[in-house]
Amino acid sequence: MYDLLIVGAGPAGLTAALYAGRSRLKTLVLEKIGVGGKILMTEVIENFPGFVDGIHTADLIKRMEGQIRKLGVNIALEEVLEIDCKLKSVKTNAATHLADAIIIATGAHPRKLGVPGEDKLTGRGVSYCATCDGPLYRDKFVVIVGGGNAMAEEALYLTRFAKSVNIIHRRDQLRASPILQEKLKENKKINFTLSSVITEIIGSGKVEAMKIKDLNTSQEKIIPCDGIFIYVGFIPDTVFLKDKLKLDEAGFIITGQDLATSQEGIFACGDCRSKTLYQVITACGDGAVAADSAYKYLANKSR
Repeated sequence: MYDLLIVGAGPAGLTAALYAGRSRLKTLVLEKIGVGGKILMTEVIENFPGFVDGIHTADLIKRMEGQIRKLGVNIALEEVLEIDCKLKSVKTNAATHLADAIIIATGAHPRKLGVPGEDKLTGRGVSYCATCDGPLYRDKFVVIVGGGNAMAEEALYLTRFAKSVNIIHRRDQLRASPILQEKLKENKKINFTLSSVITEIIGSGKVEAMKIKDLNTSQEKIIPCDGIFIYVGFIPDTVFLKDKLKLDEAGFIITGQDLATSQEGIFACGDCRSKTLYQVITACGDGAVAADSAYKYLANKSR
């Protein structure tokens, strides 16, 4: 029996665990894959306060993990299968854990394009993680799809290895921050194909080409390439919460200012909840608020 269960060990979950540990709550963090979450798909974080030259993501996560372990918070690598919001129980592939409060910090996973050839060639030239697979494309021609900050950061990373990086975006301009757009335009390895979408990924055993459509002219053409990296948004990992918590149309958890969900004693933080900015710093802020709210909930409950 725990005071608090935290589901997810990304920046939000780890920060929640830090604040819970400092509040002396008996806390268990559950994570299905490994400590860090999807942020490990990015090699370096340049906009985290206090690090003038940025910090390697793995180093930041290692420091955060060290903090919470020093406070006696345990982390169990178990996949959560079901949550009973009424009983405050969490069933995993290894056990069933009970607590007086729960924080959901499950994050989100990459959205797919949904075009022919994508599923068949995933892992064979189609990737959702430049940091993971970029080194495999040394002196190759690669494509990266998207228009936001994540795409821009990973496009710059890919230029370390690839011969050229072609950015494809459905709009006529990118959504990435101005400073990142400046870096993209200054890099001679980067090309832009705007107002265009991929309609098919072509290849037998591996990616060989893509078919793209110009949204202004509706003309299609086939362009050879060796790899395609996709950054078109994320889908919250909240399927197991359907009909249990109030979600928005996209599946993100709806919370109040105190990050309480629609069920008493259940809180949510990070990329799994509905908000306006999805960044490491906002995930950490969420984690702190969720843990503080959980502590206050438990304190009032014990009176």
